[in-house]
Amino acid sequence: MKKILALLFFLCVTTGAFASYVLIPMDAEGQKNHLKAYGVTYWTLEKQLKVKWLLNYRGGSFLVPDTEEIQRECQIRGVSFEVISNSKAEEILELISSPSQNMEAVVLEKAPKIAVYTPYGLQPWDDAVTMVLTYAEIPYDTIYDEEVLNDALLLYDWLHLHHEDFTGQYGKFYRSFKSAAWYIEEKKEAEALAARLGYSKVSQEKLAVAKKIKDYVVGGGFMFAMCSATDSFDIALSAEGVDICEPMFDGDGSDPGYQNKIDYSKTFAFKDYLLERNPNVYEFSSIDMTQKRRIPKTTDYFTLMEFSAKWDPVPTMLCQNHTALVKGFMGQTTAFTRDEIKSNVLIMGENKTNGEAKYIHGIKGKGFFTFYGGHDPEDYTHRVGDPKTELDLHPTSPGYRLILNNVLFPAAKKKKQKT
Repeated sequence: MKKILALLFFLCVTTGAFASYVLIPMDAEGQKNHLKAYGVTYWTLEKQLKVKWLLNYRGGSFLVPDTEEIQRECQIRGVSFEVISNSKAEEILELISSPSQNMEAVVLEKAPKIAVYTPYGLQPWDDAVTMVLTYAEIPYDTIYDEEVLNDALLLYDWLHLHHEDFTGQYGKFYRSFKSAAWYIEEKKEAEALAARLGYSKVSQEKLAVAKKIKDYVVGGGFMFAMCSATDSFDIALSAEGVDICEPMFDGDGSDPGYQNKIDYSKTFAFKDYLLERNPNVYEFSSIDMTQKRRIPKTTDYFTLMEFSAKWDPVPTMLCQNHTALVKGFMGQTTAFTRDEIKSNVLIMGENKTNGEAKYIHGIKGKGFFTFYGGHDPEDYTHRVGDPKTELDLHPTSPGYRLILNNVLFPAAKKKKQKT
């Protein structure tokens, strides 16, 4: 009888220590493939299982239910994981909940439906977000102007814009590429699309698209933009009813004194910028820091800001990483002039020595937007025609992690932001 009682006691004590959770660590030492870890997390949400995102705990780790299927998926994708007991998980959550710790456990509830705004034809450059979504095995749909104007955005939780020109100036590529076959074809296709959709100019059609995207965000959507999609989007909104395009772009002259007609109240993030009038200059406005930079590649880094995880979980989520110092990278729009960012927009990544913001976030109506300067986090000067980045060579990329933080953000059960 004593042996039976002892056995029962042993079973009771050890049951609580049995594995019941999988911890996907996201620190530098514990994770060998940070990017695919996001894919496993998204896959778990697709299985209608909830995930806890442990903000500021070991680089923003994920706590998921312990199932053979999840363990197998981690192994297949090369994602590091730790099987932990129920009591260990409770110990971690207790630590995180302590007022003395700048940590928080955020519940991820549902896999967000993702749309990537991209032209139908092949472009002579790559899209960092499309590449990392593919690498992480996170599904997405591609949409473009026709779908946006037909209200297809209502079907999606998250929208990505990359290297797009919403001003109708074809990326300001005129000087360098006006004779290139791809540029000529792109201009021709854009004009044909605008005409088919009922617009006399590409700039007018792109403004209509930008306004639809604005309505999507105001209604509760999440927009993420990189490179020239950031400033050209705001410029297009602010130039509504004003012709800022020179004849080589739209066949007629720009409005006289158009700079004085810009309405900064219509923008998401930027104010008081000066537009670049010269069509031969590869630049949209003074928002971008590319031509003002005096930083050598070897010392080009930006710092992620630290926020209160318990009071400001939104920017904390978007800044989760295994390092606070991230390698800089160039683009048509590399970074943003700090003085031209609206006061209600949060700067999440910056290079103070150069007076520039790299990574910013804001609220518009019921929705959110994030602007991330630069083109490819692992290709410093990615130029037109350069080969695409092989992410197998950069599975722990901090710069790409910031993109994936934004992808998962709509899955979170939101708390009111205090900042």
